Amino acid sequence: MASIHNDIPLPVPARDVWDAVRDFGALHQRLVPGFVTACTLDGDARIVTFANGSVAREELIDCNDARQRLVYAINNERLRHYSAAVQVIADGDGKSRLLWTIDMLPNELAAYVEGQTREAVIALQKAFPAAAA
Repeated sequence: MASIHNDIPLPVPARDVWDAVRDFGALHQRLVPGFVTACTLDGDARIVTFANGSVAREELIDCNDARQRLVYAINNERLRHYSAAVQVIADGDGKSRLLWTIDMLPNELAAYVEGQTREAVIALQKAFPAAAA
């Protein structure tokens, strides 16, 4: 099973980052604008449209305010397993880190997904402007 790890430092308080992460239906507006162009809620899922035109249904598995951790999964014909966890951790005065881990199968798609996560990180840093500096 492939695992993709992102540890993203952000120069904003953890509470601000968590507020954007936990806003499950506003991914395209608050967390990764430009990388995600549309996001609509459908029960406990969000239908996400990416800038490259692909669409994914992401099921909310857990949203834990105390741990500032959100888990979602994708189940479709291309992915046998896809589970992602996003956790926000305070990292000093007014700073935070966003930890994003994806476990997935098949391994053959890992390079593509990893490339997509690099683009998502760039969008995330732009959403919190001081992060890109």
